[in-house]
Amino acid sequence: MKAPPRYTTRPLPAYRHVPGRTPHPVRDPDGHSFGRPEPEAPDLNRADWRTCEEFLYGVDLFNSGYWWECHEVFEGLWHAAGHRSAAGHALQAVIQCAAAHLKVEAARMSGARRLFEHSLAHAATGHPVMLGMDLEALVRDTRAFLTHDEAPPARLVLDFERP
Repeated sequence: MKAPPRYTTRPLPAYRHVPGRTPHPVRDPDGHSFGRPEPEAPDLNRADWRTCEEFLYGVDLFNSGYWWECHEVFEGLWHAAGHRSAAGHALQAVIQCAAAHLKVEAARMSGARRLFEHSLAHAATGHPVMLGMDLEALVRDTRAFLTHDEAPPARLVLDFERP
């Protein structure tokens, strides 16, 4: 499978965190993000996602299989956007899909399915393309990853021409 494009030049973390297997990134002194301050998160209902470094980095993390780290980045953006806003629902759909991918990695399939089911409601709220992300493709590809042994992980390819 062809690697998805990178949207930032920011380096990826030293390792992909999987709970129970690697040091906790922010709580453990050996964690890859220990002691780093939380970045400022803009409200993506108002700010342009195309120029939001934090959002673009979150997409890079998702596409590179850093699902825990993506979840953390997008969670800050989700709180800033508001949980029930259009951008908030789109961000929450990605958060839930990232967490579902992480559960597959940890061989916790019932948790993966439950998280995926939660993502569906968020992805179905509003427009199918939000913040440049095709949410229908995200849930379709996440479902395939959860249900087919040979399916690759979902990827986010941003459409800079879309809302």
